[in-house]
Amino acid sequence: MFHVGGARSALYNWALAEQAGGRFVLRIEDTDAARNRPEWTEGIISALDWIGISGENPAFEGPYFQSAYETQHREAAAKLSADGRAYYCTCTRDDVKARTGSEHQGYDGFCRTRGLTEGAVRFRTPDDGVTVVDDLVRGRVEFPNEAMEDFVIARADGSPLFVLANVVDDIEMRISHVVRAEEHLSNTPKQQLLWAALGVTPPVWAHVPVIVNEKRQKLSKRRDKVALESYRDEGYLPEAMVNYLMLLGWGPGDDREIMPWSEMMPLFKLEDVNPSPAFFDEKKLRAFNGEYIRALPLDEFVRRCQVFLDPTWDLGVFAQVAELAQTRVAVLSEIKANVDFLFLDEPVFDQASWDKAMKASAGEILTDYAARLEDVPFDADSLKTALEEVGAGHGLKLGKAQAPVRVAITGRTVGLPLFESIEVLGRERSLARLRAARERLLAGRETG
Repeated sequence: MFHVGGARSALYNWALAEQAGGRFVLRIEDTDAARNRPEWTEGIISALDWIGISGENPAFEGPYFQSAYETQHREAAAKLSADGRAYYCTCTRDDVKARTGSEHQGYDGFCRTRGLTEGAVRFRTPDDGVTVVDDLVRGRVEFPNEAMEDFVIARADGSPLFVLANVVDDIEMRISHVVRAEEHLSNTPKQQLLWAALGVTPPVWAHVPVIVNEKRQKLSKRRDKVALESYRDEGYLPEAMVNYLMLLGWGPGDDREIMPWSEMMPLFKLEDVNPSPAFFDEKKLRAFNGEYIRALPLDEFVRRCQVFLDPTWDLGVFAQVAELAQTRVAVLSEIKANVDFLFLDEPVFDQASWDKAMKASAGEILTDYAARLEDVPFDADSLKTALEEVGAGHGLKLGKAQAPVRVAITGRTVGLPLFESIEVLGRERSLARLRAARERLLAGRETG
């Protein structure tokens, strides 16, 4: 599944590419067979497409597959060896432990001068000084070279490790900016040394802040809801998700938060990204989504709801209450529970709602209101007036009088405006539900 953190990084890259008239490069790093399946690749492409990053835009390039560049990876390892920037090594972890007496000490450089012609290939790191990474988000970051061991760039069978493959791919694809999560910062000095050793100027680096949950723990797929597809399937709008993700670590510089991509993209600057952890607040995302839903043109709202409705339901009937429902849902998956009573033969009663509403004079209210519905003009205003009069006859205000009626009609204590719902449901079906609820109430009392 595509992590929301990856989606945020992708959007930052996408904004840069669109600003500069450049290219966003999608590369699938597929050399690890255990972590590579076609359906996962399709999932990444689908998730990116959902947030507007797709091949339909000229700023998009790819997907490329890392496995297609293995020849270049091997050639780079051979070049580094020939240039004296790398060497062959046959040491095992146990060998290093035996020499150093420690399980935790890094490689000790034993094979640097042995002149071997086979084995794994290690890059020879500088013995002293510092490797400086100039990061657009984090500023100048120094890594002492003495703390960096000679790291492996290719296995004994010649197959490259990720650290080398990643650099070679970036060079082959003319990558100018690498914008990624901060946990990759520790890899950067090694990659920067490889870029330089291969005779190419390193790219611009930018490591964006980690995303955390409400406990300020890094978002984890094992613990948190992190899959972009989960939010898509729940009925979050892509434009709301894009808006929210862009603000995780960055802001446009004013008090506005709800802002379309077309306005955010030109304002984005990596230099303005805050390096501190960014809190993924699902409640705030939900509020954003509600704002975007309410801003949809009504016909567009109806269209987007279709996938969350039963395909057998009459869209014409749904359209009659769509405007009422649009103000009451924060995610589109909530739409079905708001309108299902219109399409079912009888409502699905929520027991807690039934127990709360069906007390005291509920039976009499249902009986009297059913009698009024026999001949009252069937429009929302007349239906409301009729219930106000029934309630007054029992010494109840409308709020109390309508509680049992709402449950009888919809099965719940909350939902769409009651009288508009009754109007759409129709006289005969509404009468049938009031009478059925009355019978159920009486049967329950007799049983009790």
